[in-house]
Amino acid sequence: MRGAGGAASTASVDLSNTYLDWAERNLALNGLGSSSDRLVQSDAMEWIERERGEYDLIYVDPPTFSNSKRAEDFDVQRDHVRLLTACVARLATGGLILFSNNNRRFKIDREALPELEIRDITPTTIPIDFARDPKIHHCFEIRRHSIG
Repeated sequence: MRGAGGAASTASVDLSNTYLDWAERNLALNGLGSSSDRLVQSDAMEWIERERGEYDLIYVDPPTFSNSKRAEDFDVQRDHVRLLTACVARLATGGLILFSNNNRRFKIDREALPELEIRDITPTTIPIDFARDPKIHHCFEIRRHSIG
């Protein structure tokens, strides 16, 4: 993470220790990872709502839904406004949120997020192997509206 993109620090948050173990191994295999790269086992919604850091880039890739016994129920269509609002509160001035999800019927609620510039970049993120089915996921660049 740090070495590949130049970030001073990173935080990866997942409810699953299994996925965090995979992330740690992948960082190591790619010569990345250090004490400034945090792997946090937590409900991501709860974590981002209580986190007080400031981030230049926030990559959000939530599940379509989750009904884990260890976290509150989550539905990306129902809960994306709350999730993105929490992310914006942690976003540094000039920062960027990349928001991706795999809900084939997903519709971003632009009206509920009027303070944000939302650009659909889905077509540029579909691998050529999946070009025949462009609804495999949705991906957006999200920034605060520029002042001025």
